[in-house]
Amino acid sequence: MGYDVRLISTSEKDELYKKYGKRQFHTSKADIHGICVKLYIEDETSTNMWDDNFYSMSSNVRSHARLICVNDEKRGMEVLYDRTTNTAFLFNFDYYGWVKSIALAIASDILEDSHEIFSVHGAALDIDGSGVTLIAPSKTGKTTQSWGLLRMKNARLITDDWYFVRISGRRPIVTGSEKNCYIDADIGDVWEEYRPLVQTTNFDNKGRGIANIRWVTGLDSVIPMTTMKHIILMKRDYDDPNIIRKMTPEEAVKYMAENDYCNPHQMIRDERKMELRRKFFMEYFKGTNVYMVNTTGTPQSTQSEIQKLII
Repeated sequence: MGYDVRLISTSEKDELYKKYGKRQFHTSKADIHGICVKLYIEDETSTNMWDDNFYSMSSNVRSHARLICVNDEKRGMEVLYDRTTNTAFLFNFDYYGWVKSIALAIASDILEDSHEIFSVHGAALDIDGSGVTLIAPSKTGKTTQSWGLLRMKNARLITDDWYFVRISGRRPIVTGSEKNCYIDADIGDVWEEYRPLVQTTNFDNKGRGIANIRWVTGLDSVIPMTTMKHIILMKRDYDDPNIIRKMTPEEAVKYMAENDYCNPHQMIRDERKMELRRKFFMEYFKGTNVYMVNTTGTPQSTQSEIQKLII
């Protein structure tokens, strides 16, 4: 992760708002699983991406959280977060992907404390009525493989990046977080079905853009929720000859903890919060089938192995 998060007091937040609050911000409110997150940003292009990315919240709803994006050449890239008012100042961010991830992280911070709803930085699909999720550290093929699964008959996307989970007496209930996907420009190089989508998407300076996958896969190819059955953890380890291994909940939690829960965008990492997340993932894994997939092969060969697990 290329930025640091520092917790600040509400009085420090007030001073920062007094200093930067009169800038000419574009504003927009997003509905993130019922949490109203308001964006303040000077860049109109990022505001448009935010509006394409998230479900909108009524302007009559008061915000539960705020992101204030500021360019200040006297500062480095950092996030200052007041957890009392759920207000974050983002300094010198030129990458929309981090802006949207911090919005999701703040919503998650609120939901896990107040509603026992936890978040997962991963992709989730419903395949023939059963939930499938792929969870992995960066650069291990999570997005590529989730979009590969979406090509299957009776597959529907919940999210390709971040979702929310409520543990129930039955299978865990999973709900998506975003209206449209933030895709890589090279997704059509791996799965040719998505080339038309790439051709109609405007990409930013990082080679990523907001895309409506329904244009390629159909209007009913994205649904809001599912119940989770199969969890696919992923790694890329050329020293491990095993491609697939079933995992116990304890093994899976250990892997997640060692990899920062596969989520670099966590606003609070104190002992209490980390214990909450550890307990959540233990319960989540107990109610599902958990596998480790080693993505050392080609995307196509890895896709074939994953499909064998869930069919």
